[in-house]
Amino acid sequence: MKRYIYKGTIIFSLLFTIACSKSLDTQPTSSIDQAEALKTSDDVQVALVGAYYDMGSADLFGGGSSVTAELLGDYNELNWTGTFQDMTQIKNKDITTNNVFITGTWLDAYKAINDVNNILGALSVVNASDAGRIEGEAKFIRASSLFELVRLFAKSWNDGTPSSNPGVPIILNPTKGITAADKVSRNSVQEVYDQVINDLKDAEGKLPLDNGFFANKAAAAAMLARVYLQKEDYPAAADAANRAINLGGAAGLSLTDKYADAFAIVFPPAPVGNTTEDVFAIQVNTSSGINAFSRYFSPYGRGDIQIKPAHFDLYEAGDDRLNLFYNAAGSDVTGKFDNRYGNIHTIRLAEMYLIRAEANFRTSGSVGANPADDINLIRRRVNLTPIADANLTLDIILHERKLELAFEGFNLHDIKRTKASIGSLNYNSPKLIFPIPKREIIVNPNLTQNEGY
Repeated sequence: MKRYIYKGTIIFSLLFTIACSKSLDTQPTSSIDQAEALKTSDDVQVALVGAYYDMGSADLFGGGSSVTAELLGDYNELNWTGTFQDMTQIKNKDITTNNVFITGTWLDAYKAINDVNNILGALSVVNASDAGRIEGEAKFIRASSLFELVRLFAKSWNDGTPSSNPGVPIILNPTKGITAADKVSRNSVQEVYDQVINDLKDAEGKLPLDNGFFANKAAAAAMLARVYLQKEDYPAAADAANRAINLGGAAGLSLTDKYADAFAIVFPPAPVGNTTEDVFAIQVNTSSGINAFSRYFSPYGRGDIQIKPAHFDLYEAGDDRLNLFYNAAGSDVTGKFDNRYGNIHTIRLAEMYLIRAEANFRTSGSVGANPADDINLIRRRVNLTPIADANLTLDIILHERKLELAFEGFNLHDIKRTKASIGSLNYNSPKLIFPIPKREIIVNPNLTQNEGY
């Protein structure tokens, strides 16, 4: 049976190839035989760059899936004033099955997955010296995309029975289009988590310590830590976060001296490189990539999201993180995302210290450091008084996590895993899960819809 690569991947690959003064022979058809598209190791390398590009699409790791998660997870800290009715649906927890932003996340994720499935299917033509790295990068992209899908479109791990709750389709082979041609069904939540974890373990083993701004060992370990935390596997989360910290340190990563420096804010807005805190970041410049955080949160973009007083009430006096807020045209906004050409800080080193602290605290462990030591690294950077071991509580750790990672896409998922609530909605309300897009169910009747839709 022939394998096919989606046309869009060829288009992006061709653009990157032209930039490298190398051309691909492409056929003017809606799909191209994989054997014709990926003939050489260079072809696969170019396709991999295209896969990163698709991973950074507007409604996926370009920030869109995090912005929608922030709106869905908000009760009284954010004000949405935008004119996009489909975003208003998400903020109001009244989503329709044809919501364009949610559909975009689904399509963007499966397009990135299809990209790397084609790459993985062509490893036989890759130079031996590059094959392991390319396989690792491809599996990192696939795992990250699948994890984003399962935590948005399915019940959380702690809601019912993961082995029987419907997750999202696991597609491991190239297909002609964005969705599988053989009318796939939804795999269980547990099956999706298992696939994600297996891919990330393989990726961590195969990726190099240093890989420029592409995924490396620390990035794979860090994504594993995030997955394990969501799964409530705290020993594994502590171990993975500790590896990410150590691997990142070996590759030259460290917390920035000041909190604001982690977001590379420059005026006028201009492309900048990764910070020392970026374990993995989606690259953005003036001609390529999109920063949806900047688009919606910053007055230099659309400025559709403002910060309400309830959020400011969460901070201690003197917290340097407060200095990133300012008033624009009468509304309070965050300055985290003011650089519209700034890279999207997909995984920051600060998150790993927070995961390690929480996981160690929950297990009475001290993998890598005592929980208080990790929390105080975060607190000292923002000019707050350290907390003694005896005074540290889980609530304090979760509170530090909320403030440190504010508006970066974590709030909804943290509410679910800690069984909190959003106003009158319990963590497991069907209204807090995205619907399977209507167009996908029309095309594929084997896809079952989520409860409440």
